[in-house]
Amino acid sequence: MAELHKIIASVKDALGVGARSNSHAAAASAPVPVAQSAHRAALASTFARELETVGGKFLGILTPDEVTNRIVTLAGEIGAKTVALGQGVVSDMDAIGEALERADFRIVRTIPVADTERAAMRERVANADIGIAEADFAIASTGTLAVVSNGDRPSSLTLLPPASLVIVQIDRVMENLAAVLAELGPEGVAANRLTLITGPSRTADIEKRIVLGVHGPKSIHVIVVWPRDD
Repeated sequence: MAELHKIIASVKDALGVGARSNSHAAAASAPVPVAQSAHRAALASTFARELETVGGKFLGILTPDEVTNRIVTLAGEIGAKTVALGQGVVSDMDAIGEALERADFRIVRTIPVADTERAAMRERVANADIGIAEADFAIASTGTLAVVSNGDRPSSLTLLPPASLVIVQIDRVMENLAAVLAELGPEGVAANRLTLITGPSRTADIEKRIVLGVHGPKSIHVIVVWPRDD
């Protein structure tokens, strides 16, 4: 725990030094304030570019009403029959699950289970054609997704199915890892399992060739949600 506090403190100190070194220049140039919506759009654009660079697929910035239809369409496009679905951070994942069921997809819902049942739940998730999860944060600078795992949203959702779909809210797209750590705080990082996902699973262990999907999803798709009233 003490080491974690030191890491967080060093990140904050580094950010603080940069801010102080630029303070005189900032005062002299008096920059025009940027609207919050414009800043969010810029972060989302950077995230999309970096996600595509590392092999992910950006499905766009959608309103909550558009998200469900896009998910159902994607499941059909990849030929999925079974969908593993966890609880959301903000999104109504139950409504998404119901829409998928109406479209004749079989749903595996992840719920907290006893230790004796955990292996069986993990196997059901692994046998799904696509796993759907909501990320706690996205990191624009690297195209990375940060997902806090718990009983409702086990890490197996984003690690085991051959395809992964991740939803993230626009106000949770952060500039860099330091911003994510600052949002979680030392206690939040220490108390939770945080998974950082940068593109599909890949390895070069086989004949020194890049192969996707050996240790995790072969494809990763991301939707950024922007509420209409935001």
